[in-house]
Amino acid sequence: MKKKIRIAPSLLSADFAHLADEVKKCEQGAADLLHCDIMDGHFVPNITIGPLIVSAIKPLTKLQLNCHLMIEKPEKYIEDFVKAGADYISVHVEVQNHLHRTLSLIKSHNIKAGIALNPVTPLSYAFDAAEYCDFILLMSVNPGFGGQKFIKSTLKKCETLSNFLDKNNLENIDIEVDGGIKIDNVSDIVSAGANMLVCGSGIFDGDVVANIIKLRANAESVK
Repeated sequence: MKKKIRIAPSLLSADFAHLADEVKKCEQGAADLLHCDIMDGHFVPNITIGPLIVSAIKPLTKLQLNCHLMIEKPEKYIEDFVKAGADYISVHVEVQNHLHRTLSLIKSHNIKAGIALNPVTPLSYAFDAAEYCDFILLMSVNPGFGGQKFIKSTLKKCETLSNFLDKNNLENIDIEVDGGIKIDNVSDIVSAGANMLVCGSGIFDGDVVANIIKLRANAESVK
C-alpha cells in the first residue's frame, strides 16, 4: 500500500529570530507537519526547546506539531507537551523501561504516539512495539545536531521495517525518517518505505518554499 507522503520541516534548522516567518514559509510551501526536536543535554549532547516554545508555535500555524522527545524520562513530560499543543509525540526506545505504558499515556490524550530508534538500535524494538504505535521514527543520523550526513544503512533498515509492517497487517503505521534528507536523496528514502520525511537544513538552507516543493516532487515521483 502506498502511503501519503508527508513533509515535516525540522524547526531545529529554522531561524529562531524570525520563527513566525519561518513557520509561515512552511505553510506556503504546503508542508504537512512541523517537526519539533526536543533535546535535554543528557540523552543527546545538545539542548534545544521545551513545552514553552511549542506552546508559542502552536497559535502561529494550522499545521500539526510533531514533537520528537530526545530526552531522558520522557514519560514525565508527556502531559506538558500535550498541553503545549503537540499532535504527535515520539519517544526513544533506548530510554524506556516501560514503553507500552508510555505509548498508552500518549494515546490517552487522543494524539499520535510513536517510537524513535537511533541508527544502530535493533529493529526488534520496533517489531515488538509496532502494534501500539501510530508511527515509527528511524533516525538516519546520530541525534543531537542538525546538518549531518544521511547514514545509508538506514535504507535497508527502512525497507525491512516496511516489509514487516506489510506482512503483519500494520501497513497503516507511518514510517518516519529523520536526518540528512535532501532533495537529491529523498526518492531513495521513499523507495525504501518511508512516508514521513523530516528535513531541516535541506529545507531551511535557501528558499524554504521552493525547497519544500522540490522535496515533495521528488518524493512523490516514486512509483
